[in-house]
Amino acid sequence: MISAEKKQVIDLYNEGLNLYKDRKWRDALQKFESAIQLIPDDGPSKLYIERCQLFIENPPPADWDGVFTMTTK
Repeated sequence: MISAEKKQVIDLYNEGLNLYKDRKWRDALQKFESAIQLIPDDGPSKLYIERCQLFIENPPPADWDGVFTMTTK
């Protein structure tokens, strides 16, 4: 059984992921940041915070399929 806090983080993460896929970077960022406030070491949310910040500053092309491509090593 998972804790209520962990369930809330999972819900926030899933909402953020849906917004991310819909190219709603700022809204997604808020969801992932809310998840981090509950569980600061939530790795998946941390990763998507970075990706949202990147896409806010440098949006992907219009034909973006939701796949993140690493540009540096």
